[in-house]
Amino acid sequence: MSDDPAVLDRLAALERRVAVLEGAAPAPVEPAAPPAAAGVVRYAGDVHLHGDVTWSIACDAAEALDLDDEPRLAVLAALGHPARVRIVRALLAGGPSGTAALQAAAELASTGQLYHHLRSLTHSGLVEQDTRGSYRVAGRAVVPTLVLLTAAADVAGQLR
Repeated sequence: MSDDPAVLDRLAALERRVAVLEGAAPAPVEPAAPPAAAGVVRYAGDVHLHGDVTWSIACDAAEALDLDDEPRLAVLAALGHPARVRIVRALLAGGPSGTAALQAAAELASTGQLYHHLRSLTHSGLVEQDTRGSYRVAGRAVVPTLVLLTAAADVAGQLR
């Protein structure tokens, strides 16, 4: 194992995130990362919607620009349809839901349409199906999804 403090800090942060995902304990908010040459992008949240989720991310701006586009485009595309946003908002607001409730929330005429949209949301990692057949926003995606929706509202001028 490395003695590099940066590696040890990243390992500790990963261990905290895994503990949160496994429901062991809330993760403390991480201290601010040291400034990078290109700057640092941060987001965090302490959300109490159908469970407690604490999340904090700090990423070097240059590294964020160098990430592979395919996975993030899948997430953005999944949120790029009004029915899918309505599904995600319903799951965030109301918790795990079955297909009948989601079909109504998404204002869709058929279950086939619903499953088409759920497939996009589950493949992107935003939504997952539990053992009872209900759908929910994945625990690791709650804060990032709220950040994406809030950031889009900010860019659209809705928060000013």
